[in-house]
Amino acid sequence: MSRTPRSAVLSVLALAAALAVPTAGPPAPARAAVHHTGDEAAVLGEDHARAHARLRRAAQGTQRYPQARRTASLASLEESQRRTNARFDAARFGRFTQFFPSPDFGVHVALLPTGKVLLFSFERVEADPTKETGPTNTVGRANAGRAWLWDPAEGTGARAFRNVPPPVVLMPDGTYSPRPAPFFCAGHSYLPNGMVGVFGGNVGGKGGSGAKLSFVFDPWTEKWFRNRDMAVGRWYPSVVTGADGRQIIMSGQSERGTGTPTPVVERFPALGHRVPWRPYDIPAGVPAERLRSQAPFRNDYPHLFSLRDGMVYGLGRDADQQWIFDPAKDVRAELPRRPADFRGYGSAVPLPAGFRGPDSVLVLGGDPRDPHTYRLSGGRWTTEEPRAFGRTQDGTLILPDGTLLTVNGALDTRDYGHGPFNPTADLKYRQIEVRDARGRWKLGPAQRLPRGYHSNALVLPDGRMMVTGDELQQIANDPDIDDGMDGSIELYEPAYLHRGARPALDRVPAGDLRHDSGFEVTSSTAKDVKRAVLLAPTTVTHSVNTSQRHLDLRLTGVQGDRIGLRTPPGAADAPPGYYMLFLLDAKGVPSTAKWIKLGAR
Repeated sequence: MSRTPRSAVLSVLALAAALAVPTAGPPAPARAAVHHTGDEAAVLGEDHARAHARLRRAAQGTQRYPQARRTASLASLEESQRRTNARFDAARFGRFTQFFPSPDFGVHVALLPTGKVLLFSFERVEADPTKETGPTNTVGRANAGRAWLWDPAEGTGARAFRNVPPPVVLMPDGTYSPRPAPFFCAGHSYLPNGMVGVFGGNVGGKGGSGAKLSFVFDPWTEKWFRNRDMAVGRWYPSVVTGADGRQIIMSGQSERGTGTPTPVVERFPALGHRVPWRPYDIPAGVPAERLRSQAPFRNDYPHLFSLRDGMVYGLGRDADQQWIFDPAKDVRAELPRRPADFRGYGSAVPLPAGFRGPDSVLVLGGDPRDPHTYRLSGGRWTTEEPRAFGRTQDGTLILPDGTLLTVNGALDTRDYGHGPFNPTADLKYRQIEVRDARGRWKLGPAQRLPRGYHSNALVLPDGRMMVTGDELQQIANDPDIDDGMDGSIELYEPAYLHRGARPALDRVPAGDLRHDSGFEVTSSTAKDVKRAVLLAPTTVTHSVNTSQRHLDLRLTGVQGDRIGLRTPPGAADAPPGYYMLFLLDAKGVPSTAKWIKLGAR
């Protein structure tokens, strides 16, 4: 959250004091009048009146949920984490290391090919974690988005963050109030040039109503660019990048409000417009196009995956809504019903498949009563090894060594085991869980904060995991609710970072690499390298991560400090774009990654 200028804060505080403190004698009529929002608007104007009303609500939130309570809660969580994690050997289970404030809630995150992390969400309208924090039902200027960049190379202090606000827009809500675009609860994926396409958002009111907004974030200039509005509004849509580099957009509640999911499928950029390929190919004012086929998901944020057959798999939260889409032919076909019943927000992962792209998906989480995992492969569902317990709102990541790691989770949306909007959480939801090469799960150490709804995680180029999100828990455990840093980030070091020295990756090619072609990298520890892998970066929200992907690369020879490698066979195996390249030794210890650009025109 950007900081308000000190002069503005003082003037608002002075007004608040005038509104709140009774005078010795009878109040003057004008002062009495501005106690009422309508009269306050007449004196100050609508926008200033709404701003002051928000400040009063925020002040009430800090009074109802005082700082001392937040501070004590955070200290208690730190102590329970210390006690719990003392029994876990870092070489087997990894360890959580740093915990630090962030200026954003991290409802949406994306790792950029610059190594920086984009975080975006909304300006809070409530500081009491037992109430709704975001402006879902807010109409007007307070229904606004925000965005920040975190540069891990700059450390963990406030200077490591940079504000990158979204464009100012007018929303079709009847208020004519310009504000930073309310693009929270949108969908997103990467374009081949490393930009992040973001689609949808919240018009406000009606339990959340879909916006037609379409943006890209350019990691090279660190700016947002607006494109032509979509055909329909979308609140909670999903987006996936196909083998051709174009983005497929599905689902989301329409502009009519919650309970009106749209079946319309769109593609960005529309055919006839070039796919952004180079860093200076910035789409601005570019349209999406409506496809003939439809995706009538009854519930939003379906999992979408582009697998190695070139098809897009749409896995709905309802067991009977599992579909396969052919983006080239623009047709949809049925997939078998998933074994489990309805699942809320939970993770799904395209499973690593060696030198080829993924051809199967593992569905996890979303049902607190069901610990099982379910695999879709070859058009068939099978029930796989269960996790220790069921959880919703979880995130599952593919690590460089091919293992899976689950982090975050809750009993239900904003329910951590003790009722809705109660920050008290069962310890188990704070523990990570790791799936080994044999498909078996084991519980590991606990993170500092419980993180459920709106929680996220991603793998950084240095092999660590970043964990963030869940505004309820972040404000309930904020060490200073008034300092403008109302989010938090925690870092986790997987077990492979505690197994000795790491391989070195010194140099990679700078240009585009064609599919199914050889290339060389250099390493001062070339003789120790046993494996090379590509890991696609993560952009994720609401447990929906359509971008992650893990592929092994063929080692074609080692000569001195040079290692010969071969890229994946085709774009369906690995859609064009930026990937992290890791070298691993015999113990599965990865190097720090370097970025390569896969695919060429």
